[in-house]
Amino acid sequence: MDPTSSVVAEPKPQETRAPQSQSPPDSEARYQRRAEFLNSPRTKWALILVGLVILVAVFFLSRYLGSYESTDDAQIDGHVNSVSARVVGHVIKLNVQDNQYVEKGTVLVEIDPADYQVAAAQARAEFADAQAQASAAGINVPITDVSTASQVSGAQGGVSGAQAAIEAARQQFQAAKSQVAEADANNTKAQNDLLRYKLLIDKQEISQQQYDQAVDSAQAAAATLQAARANADAYAAQIKQAQSKLEQANADLRNAGNRTHTMRVIRARAQSAQAIADQKKAQLDQAELNLQYTKVIAPVSGAVSNRTVEVGQNVQPGQVMMMIIPLDEANIWVTANFKETQLSKMQPGQSAEIEVDATGKTYKGHVDSIAGASGERFSLLPPENATGNYVKVVQRIPLKIVFEQGQIKNHELRPGMSVMPKVWIK
Repeated sequence: MDPTSSVVAEPKPQETRAPQSQSPPDSEARYQRRAEFLNSPRTKWALILVGLVILVAVFFLSRYLGSYESTDDAQIDGHVNSVSARVVGHVIKLNVQDNQYVEKGTVLVEIDPADYQVAAAQARAEFADAQAQASAAGINVPITDVSTASQVSGAQGGVSGAQAAIEAARQQFQAAKSQVAEADANNTKAQNDLLRYKLLIDKQEISQQQYDQAVDSAQAAAATLQAARANADAYAAQIKQAQSKLEQANADLRNAGNRTHTMRVIRARAQSAQAIADQKKAQLDQAELNLQYTKVIAPVSGAVSNRTVEVGQNVQPGQVMMMIIPLDEANIWVTANFKETQLSKMQPGQSAEIEVDATGKTYKGHVDSIAGASGERFSLLPPENATGNYVKVVQRIPLKIVFEQGQIKNHELRPGMSVMPKVWIK
């Protein structure tokens, strides 16, 4: 063995260093700094202030979120006016195109008016003829009325005159009969006196002159009796004549009464003629209306949509040719389908803000009305909860929200656009 291998190596002396201060680890330093920061009075007050700010922010945020209700199940709605033909015909001119904006009263489509012009001319001629006949029939009414009234009055006067004549003739006949009786008595006395004077003249007891006077008196009495009888017969004839006149007057009165019935017939004919004239006037008005209907005009101002008519097409009454969508703010509104749980504090008149996706603008409006039933009630197959398994589903109730005046400009909104309304309930 090598002796040198058994020699143990002596350890080297360690180098001596100057003593240095021991620094704490990094985690301990950070902990100490955090502790100093948290224990600082400024930090405590800052944390308290931040907490108060957060509480106030949460309070106002909750109040803000509870002050309105909103939904994304909403869209712009509006009227859709159908334009249809009112008469049958051949389209000869089309004055509008799809999506064109037209004013109310604009002529949209023109139908061939030739047939309707002929019909209007014929109706006008028939009305003129009926009106002339009605005028002629009407003229006879007052003339016949006056004539009938005169005849009735004259006949009544004739009856009264005949009756008065009969009464006068009867009175005169009675007086004549009295005169006949008186003349008969005088004649009888005169004839008796003549017989006595004749006996006396035969005996020469009276003079011839006295006898002649008796003869004259007897002849005069006989003549007076004959005249009285003739006068009585004349008055009797007058009574018969007056009775004949009374019968004639009564006949005239009955004839005048029949003229009254004739007058009713004439008046009825005049009314019938006037009714026919009115009927022809109605037919003329209808023909002129049909002629006007050959020009289809816009019922409202709006944009033309869904046009289906073309030049050369034959159209029928009631056939829809196009749609007109009014775009003014009076005919545009929002239909918002809110959940039924959102309606507890909603009512008409509340202000609203409408955010429109298409324009990116927010418009002002207010709640106009709330629908009378949920949307499901108006569906093709409304739910029947009394049958089958029932699952409660939150229903949606449509609300109508209208825009404030001056909000919509340049017809920028269209029915069907998606919107997000926000209704302020507080």
